[in-house]
Amino acid sequence: MPKGYWIARVDVRDAEGYKDYVAASKLAFERFGAKFLARGGEHEKAEGQGRARNVIIEFESLAVAHDCYHSPEYQRAVAIRQKVADGEIVLVEGI
Repeated sequence: MPKGYWIARVDVRDAEGYKDYVAASKLAFERFGAKFLARGGEHEKAEGQGRARNVIIEFESLAVAHDCYHSPEYQRAVAIRQKVADGEIVLVEGI
């Protein structure tokens, strides 16, 4: 079965407030077996608009990635993140 991934691109507006999001999201990520493949770090904008923070998270499947995003645990974290950061998250099936 193909893996599922979150691809997130984020600009953090409030670094202290973002720490609350990280703590809250940990509950969902642990529950759904998230594996971080890239989290922040150096990056190069090769094309288009970039964001300061780029994250790739692997899940057992796209269905699990979906369930994690829509879980009550992660939705509580989303409410925090949206107050302190701007960005996009795309859920993608692997090959």
